[in-house]
Amino acid sequence: MPKDTSIRSVLIIGSGPIIIGQACEFDYSGSQAALSLKEEGITVSIINSNPATIMTDKVIGDHVYLRPLTVDSIEVILQEHIASEDLPRIDAVLPTMGGQTALNLCKEAEERGVWEKYGVKVVGVDVDAIEKTENREAFRQLMVDIGVGVAQSKIANSFLEGKEAAQEIGFPLVIRPSYTLGGSGGGFVHRKEEFDAALKRGLEASPTHEVLVEKAVLGWKEYELELLRDSNDNVIIICSIENFDPMGIHTGDSITVAPAMTLSDRCYQDMRNQAIKMMRAIGNFAGGCNVQFSVNPANDEIIAIEINPRVSRSSALASKATGYPIAKIAAKLAIGYNLDEIENQITKTTSAYFEPTLDYVIVKVPRWNFDKFKGANKELGLQMKSVGEVMAIGRTFIEALQKACQSLEINRAGLGADGRQVRNIEEIMDGLEHASWNRLFLIKDAMAMGVPLESIRKVTKIDKWFLNQIQELVLLENELKRYSLNNIPQDFFVTLKQKGFSDVQIAWLLGNVTEDEVYERRKALGIKRVYKMVDTCAAEFPAKTPYYYSTFEEENESKPSDRKKIIVLGSGPNRIGQGIEFDYSCVHGLLAAKESGFEAVMVNCNPETVSTDFNMADKLYFEPVFWEHVREIIDLEKPEGVIVQLGGQTALKMAEKLTQNGIKIIGTSFENMDIAEDRGRFSDLLKELDIPYPKYGVAENAEEAIVVANEVGYPVLVRPSYVLGGQGMSIVINDEDLEKAVVKLLGDLPGNRVLIDHFLDRAEEAESDSISDGEDVHIVGMMEHIEPAGIHSGDSFAVLPTFSLSEKVTQAMEEYSVKIAKALDVRGLLNIQFAIKDEKVYVIEANPRASRTVPFIAKAYDVPYINIAAKIMLGVAKLKDFTIVRKLKGYAIKEPVFSYEKFPEVTKELGPEMKSTGEAIRFIKDLEDPYFRKLYKDKSMYLSK
Repeated sequence: MPKDTSIRSVLIIGSGPIIIGQACEFDYSGSQAALSLKEEGITVSIINSNPATIMTDKVIGDHVYLRPLTVDSIEVILQEHIASEDLPRIDAVLPTMGGQTALNLCKEAEERGVWEKYGVKVVGVDVDAIEKTENREAFRQLMVDIGVGVAQSKIANSFLEGKEAAQEIGFPLVIRPSYTLGGSGGGFVHRKEEFDAALKRGLEASPTHEVLVEKAVLGWKEYELELLRDSNDNVIIICSIENFDPMGIHTGDSITVAPAMTLSDRCYQDMRNQAIKMMRAIGNFAGGCNVQFSVNPANDEIIAIEINPRVSRSSALASKATGYPIAKIAAKLAIGYNLDEIENQITKTTSAYFEPTLDYVIVKVPRWNFDKFKGANKELGLQMKSVGEVMAIGRTFIEALQKACQSLEINRAGLGADGRQVRNIEEIMDGLEHASWNRLFLIKDAMAMGVPLESIRKVTKIDKWFLNQIQELVLLENELKRYSLNNIPQDFFVTLKQKGFSDVQIAWLLGNVTEDEVYERRKALGIKRVYKMVDTCAAEFPAKTPYYYSTFEEENESKPSDRKKIIVLGSGPNRIGQGIEFDYSCVHGLLAAKESGFEAVMVNCNPETVSTDFNMADKLYFEPVFWEHVREIIDLEKPEGVIVQLGGQTALKMAEKLTQNGIKIIGTSFENMDIAEDRGRFSDLLKELDIPYPKYGVAENAEEAIVVANEVGYPVLVRPSYVLGGQGMSIVINDEDLEKAVVKLLGDLPGNRVLIDHFLDRAEEAESDSISDGEDVHIVGMMEHIEPAGIHSGDSFAVLPTFSLSEKVTQAMEEYSVKIAKALDVRGLLNIQFAIKDEKVYVIEANPRASRTVPFIAKAYDVPYINIAAKIMLGVAKLKDFTIVRKLKGYAIKEPVFSYEKFPEVTKELGPEMKSTGEAIRFIKDLEDPYFRKLYKDKSMYLSK
């Protein structure tokens, strides 16, 4: 069936601010869907309150509404489109791209009669299907009706019903609340004594106060299938994903592998048939769907865990894993196309009605941030706790697994063999039994200490196949230790590289050699990376996608063009302090490079983001943003230069190495960026420029720190140099607390120096963002924080423009911004943090790079600031070439959003270390707004150390 021509204008509902359990994978899906519908000549409107994402940018939607995600907001938009002659009436709503938030909102609007009232058709999902899949009892009953196995369970709406269910089923149990995301409120109950508290938590977490009490199938294997279905009832399986971790850990917190590795063909065919049956049973709709199964390793018995009638965290992963753009195709199916009528995006010659086959392996590893949540329960379970993830591609599971470890941004050079292993056997065995963020590394440490593989399998319930793969690394390491760098046999060297060992790991295992020496030796032996194309059809048809991963083989499929190239380094996995706003900046960097006539090359490893979409850059390398990988891509592509300013600290960390290797950095030079990062040199610069700054000192141990603190005067702010998101910062008020803070810091970050600043107690805090082209400086925006100094800027409510600072103060901020930009010879972006006390303006820090706030200001003022800055960095434009007109009426407030519900044991205190996971934007007419007045009244409430 061709597309439904009655649909000319579609509203896409976004997922709102990033929270744990619902991150930027939905912005990726929403962005892809919007572009897909626009290709069909459909007008796309987007509602989403998240200013940090590319989804709410004009390059994605025709009409973007940065409004709170409520039914009232939706109704206002629908009314505006009816009342205005310039806006098309909205014909349909697509709610399957915005996670649980969008589905719940769509359902609520349906219940309130909004869609019917305005003649809006719901596409991509049946509203009844949402009810069938989210209502645990309805789902269980449907599975029984269609003959699909489910775990023994009972529904409970009260304490009494819950206790009766537990008595009937027996322990261990799972409690699953209805209508929640990321496992919120759910959990395992191993013993009767834990049941009451767990039941209470589940009933409270469910918006309908309903839970399913279910038999726990702990230790069973877990699988996911990603499906697409059209209105002709054709169903295809895009990807099978196997969880490395068995049942008991939320799939968002599990290491996952695609395609499934340990599934028998018979079991897979059975699972596939059941998934298709389930999708057909939940309603008559066209779109994407995610199904989760559990398999008993003893007898291959399959039970269904859940089905989600929307794109999911896993479908973003599956899209990147297969190169099959699920959200893009799902959007076309939603407006009536059938699979065989849509062009295959990969080959451009066949149809989308095909199931991808992979000749490589994908590994996803989650990224946690427990260090930000002091006192958090770090054990993994049914409730998701990770804040981001990385994906790696290799020819084998073990190659991809090691590349994923290199991508995580936790200072690991691969899976172990880097001097950071744990050697305490009790700690290791406890970590294997109680899984946390480091269990993967502890498995390897246990094997290196000689713990038998069977003992590890019994404790972890991880399939023996995976454990054998890791065991092989230990054997290879022991063999390598017999050689020196100059006598490693070439074939053994190739084997090491094919198993994912980085040059850093090889250098560490050999001892007394450097990474560079290993690199040079390997080059001399002719062992270098080749690049393979992600083609989804195992090279059966010629692929057209410029999407590559590296491995060690003979043939290189990435042929560099003779065009001038720019490489943009991405920001790696999402984490607190470095989130989706840097991906937004990277996407704009790519677009600006393309518009300026360069070939834009992207390097990144985050499967959730738009920057790693295969049609965003001219060429995408899905690789770790890790020096060895970046270096070899540069060797191959020979770019004009590399952009490090847009990818947060991940990309900035490469600046020194790039400079040492004679590779040009686009924008501000490493030398000038380093002055801003080095507190001593930066303070000397401020002194020269006659700009006030808080008194400070630098210490290398606790004794020196106490001397410095007494000189600058308590309270003091203690922090390591070179960090993002306030990592490791604290405010201390006496010698005893200072000693503890410094000892901990130097323990976590050995070899680092500690900065000790006088903390300006009760000062106001503000910041400026600006763009400099080496001649002129343009102030992008100045924001005033509602909270006082001492709360990290990422956790502060901030108002654009400033609302209470005197003209004298704002003039000083502007003057200092211009002075610093010129002194550092900034080319591109500059963010400066200020503290204001008794009308005096102090500079706290300056960051010559993209900041967390530029995307927010760009949306609030409706000016494409990152695009402008990128063109200036590339040297193709000056500030005077742009006409900049700000369009903000009233004020815009940046609202931080926290994910404390995942860590109920953590206090809500705020200090210099960032804790928020995302942000929203809210527009107000004036300062009489009741929302603003309440914020202002509560401004110091959570300030802590």
